[in-house]
Amino acid sequence: MVQHTTLATDRLAAQREFRTELIDSGVLVATSVDGLYQRSAVFESVVRGLERRVSAEGADRYEPLLFFPPVLPRDVFVRSDYLRSFPDLTGSVDTFVGDDRDHAELLQALDSGADWTQYLTPAEVMLCSAACHPLYPSLTGTLPVGGRRMEVQGFCFRHEPSIDPARMQVFRQHEFVAVGDPEVCVAHREEWLERALRILGGLGLAVRKVVANDPFFGRAGRMLAANQRDTALKYEIVCPITSAEFPTAIASGNYHIDHFGGPFSIRTADGDTAHSACIGFGMERITLALLKTHGLDPQCWPSTVRTQLAL
Repeated sequence: MVQHTTLATDRLAAQREFRTELIDSGVLVATSVDGLYQRSAVFESVVRGLERRVSAEGADRYEPLLFFPPVLPRDVFVRSDYLRSFPDLTGSVDTFVGDDRDHAELLQALDSGADWTQYLTPAEVMLCSAACHPLYPSLTGTLPVGGRRMEVQGFCFRHEPSIDPARMQVFRQHEFVAVGDPEVCVAHREEWLERALRILGGLGLAVRKVVANDPFFGRAGRMLAANQRDTALKYEIVCPITSAEFPTAIASGNYHIDHFGGPFSIRTADGDTAHSACIGFGMERITLALLKTHGLDPQCWPSTVRTQLAL
């Protein structure tokens, strides 16, 4: 127990130290909310380089890149079943739909320090939790023979306030998604896990692949997490950022089975419920891993890394 407590304390101190370095150097700009940062031009230049490097790996093999907004229709969010498994991570968009009297009461509550949010109403959109979620409604129907393979990217939100700079509340995922027969989806995930190891290792990162599980909520969630690990539905590619003992997931490969094919009525050419799989690159986390590994000035990074990212 003492050793565990010491490791946790050291880990927390390392997270604070790295965050301070990033903020003091101007690479990130802090806000009043933990896990929410403004990104500098230096940070964004690395993200853009990563986008080009990752996208080039799937060139001519996937449908053209789709960029998704950070919000998606509420009905799509509900059908994704995210709320059932991760209620603590979700973000709802609320807006004002009242009249002048309601507005006056809202302002009175605001000026008095009372809860003014009671005058807001849930909008028709939710904050997006995973980059691929907005994709599935567009696939409703019958897929062509062999299924479909798509490249997507978007901003995601997960309510995980933390001082760990690698645990941002708003971040980007760059994904390659396969939808079709089970064999096609599993092969897609396995191929891309190896590709991701090669891409990230080639950038000088100390990465490895591990069996993982999503952070399901509650008692039932613990059983779901155990089942996910036992059946190896999820793998993560981890890299030390602020801790060697607790490396950070910077990419993941997920086999969804028919989790999305069923709710969104996606069928294979044979008429079966389609399966899906994705490989997701965490753009902010990979950028932070590079900054931690090679230093806070990308112009001083090894030439092989700078060349790959066109920095």
